[in-house]
Formats: sequence, structure tokens, C-alpha cells
Amino acid sequence: MTALTCETEDLRRSLRPQRADASVRGVVVTYPLGDAALHHGHMAATRHEIARRLSALMGYAYAGDYDALRHSGTTAYYVPSDTLDCETALAAGIRDETDLFGGVVPHSVVATKTITHSLVDGRSRAPAGWSVEFPLRVAEVVLDGRSAFSREDARAAGRMLMEDGPVRVKPGGGIAGLGQSVVDNMADLDHALDALDGDDLSRLGVVLEQNLEDVTTYSVGQVRVADLVATYYGTQSTTTSNHGAEVYGGSEITVVRGGFDAFAAWHMPEDIALAIDQARTYDAAAGECFKGMYASRRNYDVVQGRDGRGCSRSGVLEQSWRMGGASGAEIGALEAFRADPSLRIVRAMTCEVYGDAPSVPPEAVIYFKGVDERVGPLTKYALTQTYADAR
Repeated sequence: MTALTCETEDLRRSLRPQRADASVRGVVVTYPLGDAALHHGHMAATRHEIARRLSALMGYAYAGDYDALRHSGTTAYYVPSDTLDCETALAAGIRDETDLFGGVVPHSVVATKTITHSLVDGRSRAPAGWSVEFPLRVAEVVLDGRSAFSREDARAAGRMLMEDGPVRVKPGGGIAGLGQSVVDNMADLDHALDALDGDDLSRLGVVLEQNLEDVTTYSVGQVRVADLVATYYGTQSTTTSNHGAEVYGGSEITVVRGGFDAFAAWHMPEDIALAIDQARTYDAAAGECFKGMYASRRNYDVVQGRDGRGCSRSGVLEQSWRMGGASGAEIGALEAFRADPSLRIVRAMTCEVYGDAPSVPPEAVIYFKGVDERVGPLTKYALTQTYADAR
């Protein structure tokens, strides 16, 4: 049994599918994939609440998890738990970015971190769909690193990169920093590689990348829902989990109505402008190198800090073409733009608080408040402010 206890009737009610009526143009459905944890607990509750709010934004009905029989012949908008490959998307009836909140890629490996960096050499193996061209196109806007799909290549990459300082080892399919480690010698590298599943290594790969100190991680992204387009930049925060580990704690973003060009009307510090330019370069290269890819939700993590030689560095770490930690804030911004057509810019945030009885602002939208069987007591909420009122 899943240990899920919601503390408000409003939250329980929000997770129930709504019955469509004659005026509703379609339904919004969630589409859980893979890990069973995505079907229960805080991750499922968050996905359902995102879907419910999207349905209100679009004038659709919220219909719960996708069911091929029940939703056959219905105009459906999908909220997947992960980036989809083309085959899965087509089977569900997804044809373009107007059909989902997230993204579709031609091969599953394109959704991983390993697309960012080149292989060790021309003899290195890679799965179908991995692009030789893409890492060359983005080399100037990412950190020094290599991707590998075998232990031998990973060891060779680590040995080479450690000449310039510590190296971060990142599983290709990992999320939220899970499974990552920092190494500065071959023994520690071997230990990190031993922790990787062999099948995952050959399918999804591993990234070895220079490690930075004194870092700031920016989120740069864009969402398109119905007739609304919003683009943003912001920062991520960390918090302490119920088990004492440092984990993702939320995002605070500044959101403008329109595409990336809308930022031209707003003055911003050089470090933020650099992060936006690097993310735009990465985004454009992905669209050109991975034919058949499309996404209504695009998010890029850009890190800035000092490398092993003490030099300032900035680079895109990875892409996210699926619902993410900042999505509650993204939806809040879209709701504000829908409510006020004259509004051009807002600030929004998501927050994840571990432990019992946290303080939540009265105007916040709660996405989860209860006990998750894996992480324990947790509250997740989002908050949207006008730009002038934000502090």
C-alpha cells in the first residue's frame, strides 16, 4: 500500500477526474511511465494537480490517468511523467507540441544527459540516435566533459579530465542530481562506475564532466500551452530531506510573456544574460540535430562557478523536455497571463518543504501535502507574484 495521506479535502477533490460536458473541447490526461514511484505518492499527486490546472487553463476537462479504451476517440492533451520517444507518442495519438505538456524525441537516448558531450574517440560505441554533431555544435556553451556508454570509455574519459581537477560522474538517465558523485582519483572513479547498472550504462550512458565550486545554477526555459507562450529564467534552491540529505528545494523564476526575444525589453545582469544565451544556443542546436523532436516544455540548467584551476566557467548542464520541478511556477505564470492580457512579466516560485506542519503562504497553490512512502512528510506548493510585488 502507498502511504499517502492528504490533509485537505480540497486536495483530495482536485485529484478526482472531472466529468466532461458538452461545452468541453477535450480532456487533459496524465501519462505515467516507468518507475512505479511515478504512479503514487508526491510525484503522482503533483502530476495530477499540474494536469488539473492545465485543463482549467485550456478549457478542457481533467480526466485522470490515460486509458486507451476510455479515451478512445476523445481529443486528449497529455501530461507525461517523462520525455516520450516518437513510437510511444504516436501510439498514444500525440502528433505535435499542441498535444502534450512535455516533449517527444526520435530516440530515448536523446532525452538523456549524454547528448551534451562527445565520446572519448572514434572507436567509442553509442546507441542508435546519439548524435556526433550535437556535442560539437554546443561545445562552446557547455562545460568540459565526455559521454561514455562503456566502463572502458568512462575510465579513459575520467583519467583525461582529472588532469584539470575533480570530475563529476552523472548517470545519463538520472534526475535531480540522484546518483551523482565527484571524484579526483581512479580508485574513486572505479567505485562510482561500480555503482552503475550495466544495462543502464550501455543504453543511457554516463557523463563525466568538470566539477565546479561556488556554483549558481540557473534554470532557463519556455512553455507553450494553447495560445500562451511564456519564457523564463531563475535559480534553484536546495533543502534538507527527512533523511538529512541535500536535495532539490524549489525554483524561483522570472517569467515574461512571449518567446526568448521578449527578454530584450528587460535589463538583466550579465551572468543571467549569458545563461539565457547559452540555453538558447543549446535549444536551437537540439532542434536542428534531432529531427522529429518537438516540445511544449523546454528547460535548461545552466551552471556558473569556478573550475579546478580557479577560472570562472558557465555552461549548460542538461535539458529537460518534460514536466519538472519548476512546472508549478510555469503554470502559475500562464494562469496570470491568461487572467490579465496586459500583464507582461511575473515572478513565480515552487517550494518543497520536508517535515511536519510547514508554514505555507495562504495564497499558495498546494500540489502535495502528506506523507510519501519513500521520502516521508513533504509539502510542495507554488506561488505567483506580480513583478512589482515580488521581493
